Amino acid sequence: MIADTPGLLDQIRGRFAHVDTCPFTGRRVFFENAGGALTLNSVVETSAKFAAIPDNQGRDNPAAQVLVAVIDRAKADMAVFFNAPGGQFFVGESGTELLFRLIRTAILGTPEGRVLGSTLEHPASRSAARHWAEVAGKPHVLVPHDDATGSVNAAAYAPEITEDTCVATILHTSPVTGMGVDVAAIAAGIRKVAPDCIIIVDGIQHAAHGRLDIESYGVDGYVVSPYKVFSRHGYGVAWVSDRLNALKHEHLIDAPGNPWEFGTRDTGSYATFSDVVDYFDWLGGQVSDETDRRKRIVAAGEAIHAQEAALTEAMIHGTGNLKGLAEMPGVTIIGGPENPLREGLVSLAVAGLDAPEVVTKLRERGIRTHTRKADHYSGNVLTPLGMEGAVRVSMCHYNSEAEVAQFLQAMREITEGMEAT
Repeated sequence: MIADTPGLLDQIRGRFAHVDTCPFTGRRVFFENAGGALTLNSVVETSAKFAAIPDNQGRDNPAAQVLVAVIDRAKADMAVFFNAPGGQFFVGESGTELLFRLIRTAILGTPEGRVLGSTLEHPASRSAARHWAEVAGKPHVLVPHDDATGSVNAAAYAPEITEDTCVATILHTSPVTGMGVDVAAIAAGIRKVAPDCIIIVDGIQHAAHGRLDIESYGVDGYVVSPYKVFSRHGYGVAWVSDRLNALKHEHLIDAPGNPWEFGTRDTGSYATFSDVVDYFDWLGGQVSDETDRRKRIVAAGEAIHAQEAALTEAMIHGTGNLKGLAEMPGVTIIGGPENPLREGLVSLAVAGLDAPEVVTKLRERGIRTHTRKADHYSGNVLTPLGMEGAVRVSMCHYNSEAEVAQFLQAMREITEGMEAT
């Protein structure tokens, strides 16, 4: 859809900073999007603008009134972007910090019962659930994910769901395997047995791929890290349902409105998320004739998904006269080459080479990727596979098939070099 529209990919790439050039090393292909997506130029400009403003919200002056209006607009934008007509949005230190706060509130604010999660989850949610379950004296049960697919589904959750399941956590997309999870199906399975369960979703890895729809998920909390969805570091965004909001949570004594935020937040963080929503709105207008803003955002998500699917297909099965990863000797693809759950990410290993060596060889050929090690971040996925590390190659919709071809040529040189030895 994006590649089929003349000039659109160039327009898209023109909206991002450092799309093909590292400010420190020169030209490169950026396939490290899962570690942090490229930043919109508008976000860079907005950040500088609001960093220079000395005024705070809530004062009796025009500048303060503008800041309040910017925050109000951003929260309205978030509601449209995530399709969340109820509940409330707020920002915090990071996605990880917000997951800890939401999970802590849920565990400490619910009756006795089980805390349910899965082995697929990032340590942000697993660590928070484990810690606060221990503090509250509640059992923390982890549903095993499927090593073969690199994901987890509702059928896997089902045997562990009990009537006293009071809190559940779900990972929307794995940052190690790149595989998505059917959040709505898992949540529906939980609600069928434990309707009052508080369900919190880690959407950090999923957000850049679009197709967000909180209303359809049936959950109580959703968290993203904006630097992974075209904004910048320094803040996270959380949504809480009215049910989760009603639970006792920390805030300043006698503060109005039952707030979640501590202190004066950076107005620029809110403003830069509006930039993200505006970008999705713009992209939706390029790939559809929709006039409704939410429908344009949905169209953008579909276009993003289609572009990333085409790129991963080319990477795995080849493009032009270049063989894909599936045909390269000694290359193992985590989750298998044919996996409909994949979201713009391919994790791989090369026989005879440690993952950091492959990442270095790719970097020397102008391709930016990343090593995932069997450590506290990724050991939950890699250790059961008997792997000490993997090479994570993560794409986004602004990447091109020409960049995939550069990567495949580099991998061809690396694997043929292994054969020669």
